[in-house]
Amino acid sequence: MPEFDYTDLLPLGPDETEYRLITTEGVRRVEAAGRSFLEVEPEALRRLTEAAIHDISHYLRSSHLAQLRKIVDDPESSGNDRYVALDLLKNASISAGGVLPMCQDTGTAIVMGKRGRHVLTDGRDAEHVSRGVYDAYTTLNLRYSQMAPLTMWEEKNTGSNLPAQIELYAEDPGGHPDEYKLLFMAKGGGSANKSFLYQETKAVLNERRMLEFLEEKISSLGTAACPPYHLAVVVGGTSAEFALKTAKYASARYLDALPTEGSTSGHGFRDLELEKKVFELTQGLGIGAQFGGKYFCHDVRVIRLPRHGASCPVAIAVSCSADRQALAKITPEGVFLEKLETDPARFLPDTTDEQLGGDVVRIDLNRPMWEVLAELSQHPVKTRLSLNGPLVVARDIAHAKIAERLDAGEPMPDYLKSHAVYYAGPAKTPTGYASGSFGPTTAGRMDSYVERFQAAGGSLVMLAKGNRSTQVTEACRRNGGFYLGSIGGPAARLAQDCIKKVEVLEYEELGMEAVWKIEVEDFPAFIVVDDKGNDFFDRRQKDGGATFVGIPTRPRS
Repeated sequence: MPEFDYTDLLPLGPDETEYRLITTEGVRRVEAAGRSFLEVEPEALRRLTEAAIHDISHYLRSSHLAQLRKIVDDPESSGNDRYVALDLLKNASISAGGVLPMCQDTGTAIVMGKRGRHVLTDGRDAEHVSRGVYDAYTTLNLRYSQMAPLTMWEEKNTGSNLPAQIELYAEDPGGHPDEYKLLFMAKGGGSANKSFLYQETKAVLNERRMLEFLEEKISSLGTAACPPYHLAVVVGGTSAEFALKTAKYASARYLDALPTEGSTSGHGFRDLELEKKVFELTQGLGIGAQFGGKYFCHDVRVIRLPRHGASCPVAIAVSCSADRQALAKITPEGVFLEKLETDPARFLPDTTDEQLGGDVVRIDLNRPMWEVLAELSQHPVKTRLSLNGPLVVARDIAHAKIAERLDAGEPMPDYLKSHAVYYAGPAKTPTGYASGSFGPTTAGRMDSYVERFQAAGGSLVMLAKGNRSTQVTEACRRNGGFYLGSIGGPAARLAQDCIKKVEVLEYEELGMEAVWKIEVEDFPAFIVVDDKGNDFFDRRQKDGGATFVGIPTRPRS
């Protein structure tokens, strides 16, 4: 019988995070019972949370920005990889101004905290953190995405982005009983929807089979969650839910300081060698940064956990181009938040729009729909476009309501017959701006409507992010329609540079889910599915990994 040997499931090494001081108020030392305690006031938790939500909505880690710059400088990256990376760097520079958030889907607020045994609060920590979430979302130009269930079938937007997901643990973080350490995340629907759990068996626990399994599953992630991704793979787990939670933390690089070897005590560890092999696998998929190339992922984390002998969960999760998380700590010295990059422009290369290269086709959307379709039909999939003119904006709920009208025998609304439809939902519009952050949403959620809408004369030109199902390709072939892909991620740049006017057309009561009409200028897009049944993302087609544009690179000064 082995001797008792306790270990944390996820033992972390030293915290090497660079922090900035938020305040020294609201914390103080208290001596009692011969021990020293840290007393944390409610306002300290509220203020920290509000600052964290602000920062992760507008700033990124320097390491993430350096990875984007690496794509631009890599001579082996595809032209499209470079184009997407450059646009994301521009978007980060705009977002860092603190007005437009980096993504229109400003996410579900997720907070995980570890409170030392010598930290004293009033016991209502989750309430004070929630107040900070509320204050950030209601005062900043963020979007309310949380739907409260009124009945099993009816929902209503809470109008504050509450509730948040808050998980607080009582333990001594890093062996410090007088510290309170927290992780703040804002998780958008696109990347959250790309969290997967697979219940496997021991048969997958050999390198050849594991790599075959991961190639299949990683390929299925697609581009709807805005790559390049930070990809996390977790093998094993004491439960299915623990495997998934570990994958989420790993995608945020929260678990980078795990041991790199296992032991008989059963703790989790990182497999650095398998991380390299899976990363190479992602580079060979040809998916690239959304439209073909090498950089489907920035990096990969692979974590091995203990498991019950009868089960082998495998969890996969991603953090997308809106890579929003920050660490924080409350100590006797004050309230601290991870220092994120406030000057992302320093990562921009000396590349101008004139140097981008490649043919760009200008599409005038002010023309009748039949003329727009005729123009698009002249160009192959992968063609880069510049859209100019009016677009109608509609997403999940609006599509459901229009389908109900068709069910009732009503005609397709004229606005979907006359205009291209953009699947999106805006964040709040700042004072003096035409639009709030307004990037594309995941196209696949609207796939089931396409055949019926196109047959009724609507949705003949669709614009969104990510790949579509074969039913959409077939619908476009039968009805003469097109699906145009937009770059997922640069919502702030689109709002500042491309969207000139926004007005509500219908269903104003739905907030960001309303039907909108917008005027765009030089709005970037690519032909992904055409009227001949060609799909750029269909790997069976010869041009599936084609390059779009070439961007010359220069060494950084």
